[in-house]
Amino acid sequence: MNGRAMKAEEEDDIRPEYDFTNAVRGKYYERYKRGTNIVLLEPDVAEAFPTSDAVNDALRSLLRIAMRTVASSRG
Repeated sequence: MNGRAMKAEEEDDIRPEYDFTNAVRGKYYERYKRGTNIVLLEPDVAEAFPTSDAVNDALRSLLRIAMRTVASSRG
């Protein structure tokens, strides 16, 4: 497919009601980067912890256990 045919095909994918004439690329990029931390879970882990809340609760529990273990080994 030549460049002109690809361009026509790309234009056909956008619906006429979508208007990006005033769009700003990357407008929210910095805010998104500051407030988002994406972690990909392996399928078996995702099955055990299906929501963000479940993952966060499990990790907080692990942190509490680890901190108690460190504190008790110090004295």
